[in-house]
Amino acid sequence: MSQQIKITLPDGSVREYEQGTTGLQIAASISEGLARNVLAAKVNGQVWDATRPIDSDAEVQLLTWNDGDGKNTFWHSSAHLLAEALEALYPGIKFGIGPPIETGFYYDVDFGDHTLEGAELEKIEQKMIELARQKNEYVRKDISKQDAVAYFQEKGDEYKLDLLEGLEDGSITFYEQGNFTDLCRGPHIPNTGFIKAVKLTNIAGAYWRGDENRKMLTRIYGVTFPKAKELQEYMTMLEEAKKRDHRKLGRELELFTFSEKVGMGLPLWLPKGTLLRERLVSFLKKAQDKSGYQQVTTPHIGHKALYETSGHYEKYGKDSFQPIATPNEGEEFLLKPMNCPHHCEIYKYKPRSYKELPIRYAEFGTVYRYEQSGELHGLTRVRGFTQDDAHIFCRPDQVKEEFIKVIDLVLYVFKALGFDDYTAQISLRDPENPSKYIGGDEAWNKAETAIIEAAAEKGLNTVTELGEAAFYGPKLDFMVKDALGRKWQLGTIQVDYQLPDRFQLEYIGSDNQKHRPVMIHRAPFGSLERFVAVLIEHCAGNFPLWLSPEQLTILPISEKFVGYAEEIKAILDEHDISGSIDNRDEKIGRKIRDAEVKKIPFMIIVGEKEQEERKLSVRKHGEGDIGNFSPEEFIKYFQGIISESLSRE
Repeated sequence: MSQQIKITLPDGSVREYEQGTTGLQIAASISEGLARNVLAAKVNGQVWDATRPIDSDAEVQLLTWNDGDGKNTFWHSSAHLLAEALEALYPGIKFGIGPPIETGFYYDVDFGDHTLEGAELEKIEQKMIELARQKNEYVRKDISKQDAVAYFQEKGDEYKLDLLEGLEDGSITFYEQGNFTDLCRGPHIPNTGFIKAVKLTNIAGAYWRGDENRKMLTRIYGVTFPKAKELQEYMTMLEEAKKRDHRKLGRELELFTFSEKVGMGLPLWLPKGTLLRERLVSFLKKAQDKSGYQQVTTPHIGHKALYETSGHYEKYGKDSFQPIATPNEGEEFLLKPMNCPHHCEIYKYKPRSYKELPIRYAEFGTVYRYEQSGELHGLTRVRGFTQDDAHIFCRPDQVKEEFIKVIDLVLYVFKALGFDDYTAQISLRDPENPSKYIGGDEAWNKAETAIIEAAAEKGLNTVTELGEAAFYGPKLDFMVKDALGRKWQLGTIQVDYQLPDRFQLEYIGSDNQKHRPVMIHRAPFGSLERFVAVLIEHCAGNFPLWLSPEQLTILPISEKFVGYAEEIKAILDEHDISGSIDNRDEKIGRKIRDAEVKKIPFMIIVGEKEQEERKLSVRKHGEGDIGNFSPEEFIKYFQGIISESLSRE
C-alpha cells in the first residue's frame, strides 16, 4: 500500500493523496474545470511543473493564467516553443537564454550569417502555432554535467556550454518538448496545447552576457495567450501604447530632445519640458518643507575614495563613467552614481545629539551611470538622471514613525498625479540565506517589524517578498499600474544599516554614549526622467492642470483683439496662470484644432462681444465650450481645480 501525504491548500483545508501525486492530479480531484486551467503548482513556496510528483507533506497552490507565477510559467514555456520553431526553420542556429519577462518573453539567438528581418516573424508565429497544436508535453529530465556538456558539444552550441560552466553537477536539468531540448531549471506548463495565440513583437540586439566585448545576438520578443481574444485585446492595448509613447509625445509637445553631439542617453529639456520639471520639483519641495526636510546641494562629482567607502564604486564601477584623472598624479574623481555618500558627509560635518534626530536631507541631485547603448530607451533608461533623493538619519526607535510619514508623502504624490492603482511590496530577508545580509538579527527584526506595521497602519494593499530586501536592509517599493494596466515601480523607501557603519556616523544618545543612526533612503519619483516618461504615457500627455507647462492659450478672433488678449494675459500672469497668445493670422477654427493637438487644457477665445462685455469665452480640452466667464470668475474656477487636485485630504 502506497504512503499517503497531506496537502494543505491556500484556504487552509487539508487533503490526503498518494505519495507521488502531482499538482495536476490534485486539481482534477477538485474539479475538471480547474484541471483544464492549471499551468503550474507552487509547492512549499517554490513553483513546480504541474506534472511533477510531490513526495511529502506540502503546502500547495495551484497556479492558473490569473496568477503572476502562472503567467511566468506560461511565457517561459512559450520561449521554448519559439526556440523549437526557430530550430525547425533555421537549422544550425544557436541559443543563448530565453526567460519570461513582465510582458511576455524573449530568446537570444545566434543566426550565424543570417540577418533576421521583421517580415519573417509571421512565418515563425505560424510555425509556433503549428507546434502548439501538437500538444507536446514538456518533460523534465535530470542530467549529469558530463552528459549535458557532451550533448551541447555535439550540437556545437557554445552559449549553452558557457552557461553550464557555472552550474554544479547534480543540479542540472533538461526540458524536452517535441523535437527540442533545452538546458533549463523550469518550471513549464503541462503541454504546448495551452498556447492558443502568439505574437512576436520586436527584434533587437543583445550582447551575450551583457558584455559589449562579446558577440551581439538577435533578441526576439514575443507574447502568447491561452485565448485568441486576449491577444486581440493586447494588440489594441499596444496600439494605444504607441499613441502614448513618451518619446513620440515628448517631441509633439516640445518637452525634450536628444542630440548625438551631446551624447546618447543625455536628455536635453526644452523650455516647456523644463517648466514641467520645475513644477514637479516645486510641488515636492513644498510638500517636503512641510514635512521637515532640509534642502541640500552636492557636487556632480566626488573623489573616488568617497565611493570606495560607500561601496558604490564596487557596485557601479563597471556601469559608471570611468574615473576622471586630475593633474595631480594618482588623484581621481567620479561622476557621482548616487547622492547618499555626499549626504552622509553632510551629516558628519559636526557632532550630533539624539535630540537633533531625525535629520532629513533632500536633494534633486543628478547622477550618472554608463548604461549600454542597446539598453537606452527615451527617458526611461538614460545615462544622466535626476533623483528626488532624500535621506533620513534617525534613531532605531524612530524608524516606524518616519516610515509612516514617508508613506504619506508618497501617497500624496500619487493622488496629485492620478496614480490610483498601486501595490506596496514589502521586501524582506531570505530566511534561508542570512549570509547575504549585513547587520545583526535584532536590528533587522526591528526594521522589518517597523515596515510591516507602518504599511498595516496605513491600510496599504501589500505583497510580501522574501529575499527581495537590499543587502543592507528591508524596503518598501510602490508598484503602480498605469492607464494601460502596465506595472511600474515608482517610489521606494529603504532602511540602511550599512552606510552609517561605513561612514562611521554617530550621535550622542541620552545615555551620553555614541550610537549609530539608522538611515532611510526615499524617492517618491525615483528618477525624475523616468517618472515624467511614465506620467506622459499614463495621462497620454494630458497633464494635471497644475503641472501642465502651457495651461491655456488665448485666441483672439482677429488682430483687432490682440490688445484685449494681452490685457487678459497680464491679469492671469499675476495669478501664476501661465499661457500664451496665438496671434497668428489664422481662422479661429484652425487655432482651436492646433490647441487641441497640443493638449492645452484651456482655450480662451476673445472677440468683439467678449471685449465689450469684458468676458472670456472658454473652451476646455477634450470637452469643448464651457461658457463665458469674467476674468475674476475664471481665475477662481481655475484655482479651484488646482486646489482640489493638490489637497492633502
